[in-house]
Formats: sequence, C-alpha cells, structure tokens
Amino acid sequence: MALKLERLSAKHVEHARRIGYHADGGGLYLQVSPSHSKSWVFRYTLHGRAREMGLGSLKAVSLADARDRAREARKLLQDKRDPIKARDAQHLQERLAAARSITFQEAADQYIAAHRAGWRNEKHIDQWTNTLKTYCGPAFGAVPVADVDTDLVVRALGAIWKDKPETASRLRGRIEVVLDWARVRGFRQGENPARWRGHLDKLLPKRSKLGAVKHHPALPYKDMAGLIKALRRQEGVAACALEFTILTAARTGEVIGAKPAEFDLARAIWTVPASRMKAGKSHRVPLSPRAVSIVRAQLKQGGEYVFPGGRDAQPLSNMAMMMTLRRMGRDELTVHGFRSSFRDWAAEEMNAPRELAEMALAHTIGDKTEAAYRRGDLFDKRRQLMRDWEKYCTSRK
Repeated sequence: MALKLERLSAKHVEHARRIGYHADGGGLYLQVSPSHSKSWVFRYTLHGRAREMGLGSLKAVSLADARDRAREARKLLQDKRDPIKARDAQHLQERLAAARSITFQEAADQYIAAHRAGWRNEKHIDQWTNTLKTYCGPAFGAVPVADVDTDLVVRALGAIWKDKPETASRLRGRIEVVLDWARVRGFRQGENPARWRGHLDKLLPKRSKLGAVKHHPALPYKDMAGLIKALRRQEGVAACALEFTILTAARTGEVIGAKPAEFDLARAIWTVPASRMKAGKSHRVPLSPRAVSIVRAQLKQGGEYVFPGGRDAQPLSNMAMMMTLRRMGRDELTVHGFRSSFRDWAAEEMNAPRELAEMALAHTIGDKTEAAYRRGDLFDKRRQLMRDWEKYCTSRK
C-alpha cells in the first residue's frame, strides 16, 4: 500500500498548538513541545528497533526541507541502512575535513588553552608552549594535525634525541598528548604516531643507551663555605635570595614566589603552598637562624613578594640568581645544583637517613608502600639538619 505523504499544510504547521506529534506521512512528524517550540522528527523502525531522528527546528528547517530530509532517510532504510548512523558518519567526515585547516600548532595552542587552568605555574605552561614551537614548529607546526605521521614526528625528535635526551623525551610525550586530544576532538583518526611502546621504540634508541644523564652542575659541598663568603659580598635582592635558596635547599620557583604570609618567623617556619610545589602538595620548611634573618630583613622593605623584582608587584626573575653566579665568575654552576650539594653533604657528612634528606628536598616518594606508611614530615629532625647545614656552610674556610 502506498504511503500517504504530505498531509500537513504550511498553514497547519504555522498554527499548530496541540502538544505532541503531527504526522506528515512517511515517518515525518512536526513535534510541538510543552513550551510550544516546534521541530521536525523522523520516526522509523529498523531491525525491530524503533528510533527517532531529529531533523531540526521549524525556525531553521522549512516544511519543504523537512520533507527532503525525510525522503533521503527513507532511501537509506530501503537499503537497510540506519539514517542516524549514516548522519553521524557524515558529520565525522565533515569534522575530519575541517581538521585539514587546523594545523598541529593550532591544535597544540588549543590543548594548552584548555588545560592551563589545571597546571601548577606559568613556567610549566611556558615549557609546553616553547618546546612545541621550537622543535615541532620547523618540522610540522604548519602541517594539518590530521596529516602528522611517524616520519614527521621522528624528524622533530631526531634533531635532539641524542644531544638533549631529557628534552626530547618530554617533547615526545607532549606531541603524543596533543595528537590524542586531536583524535578525541575528531580532528584525526588512527594510531598515534608519537606513541613509544611498540612504535617509536623500534625507531629511536632508548635513553638508557645514549649515555649518562647530565645532571645540573653542582658545587662540591666542601667548597660551599667559600661560595657563601663570596656571595655575601654581593649586593642586591638576588644575592639574598640565592643564599636563602642554598640554606633551605629549595627550588627557584618556590623561593622567588614567596610571600610574607607564608612565613611564621617566630616559629622559624616557611610553608610553601601546593600551587608552587612540584609535587602539588604544601610543604613546611624549617628555617635556620640565618634564613630567618634574611627574610626578616627583606620584609622590612615591604611589598607583595619577599624577594621582589625590578618591576612593581612582580617577583624576582627566575634568571636573577643565575646572573648573580655569573657576576661572581661561577658560570659553571646552576642554582638547582645546590640541592645536589646539600644532598651529598647530608649523606656523606651527616650520614642522614635517605627519607630525611629526601623529605628536606620535598621529593615525591616513589615507593607506594613507603608513602602509605610515612605519615609525618620529620619536621623536628629536618630542623636540626638545616641548622647543621647552615653551620657547615658558614663555619668552614
């Protein structure tokens, strides 16, 4: 029996007020919602399953257009094809086609913008941005993200894989994450060409085969007293910040971002908030007498930061302490390397337990079992250790 089609008139469609479905025939219905908004629906049954496909609102789709869309859906049903699945497949192809105009760099920028609120600090964001632009930009930054393949990834990584293995490893991971994001967003399909296991590990040598890891240049702890003596002859906030950094064995970002409210000088405690800690957890630092005096002197100057920079309401630059070392003629040293000096001293001179030294450095506990049983922060023992460290740094010639 032939289908009775085109039952509705344009006038009926315009003035329909009854809530529910108004049949036009052949599975096409005008739907009037309780709020009296109107939309088109195509209802059908395939493989014994009733389904309903929206065709758009009346404001966007006219009666004639709705009939055309229903006609196309009926054609698909004649071939035993599901109209909803066919439409979804078409939308996927359209998104993939649109991705041809989205470059890898644009995808990276969108990923960073979407996730930057959850990252700990601006330095982390800068590292993501700079490594992707510096190393991926020349190789495939302008290439559509859908077209990034193994050859392009290897080209970017190969340039630094041997000389800068740590940077290359992090870069590979960031490329993999951006491409995963692009796949989830529908901008590309298939396997991720930046994945390591079972893929790039067959094309690039393992980092362990590239030689020893290059550590931050560290001053032998036996030479620390001489450096502190020379450092105290330097003027400026950066010199004070560097001495404070050495005495607390803290990281650069933890020190330059320090604010007055973080300090309880009466109890000689500095509490670094989680937002500035690498492990994402707040950390209590016991202050030695000299560290307290440095902070007390800095607080007399006022300001938002304990170690202010040259501009108003800005902290000290993360390069300021390094520049102080250069002015002292100690270009071979890095600020981070003083943490290694402290670690060596604690182990060799003090025979300090590993967990005590690691906690003083605010290192994350890698062993899950050890982490589960360690509840305290060994604060009193760390306080004595930091006092001994100050004595060592200031009493030897």
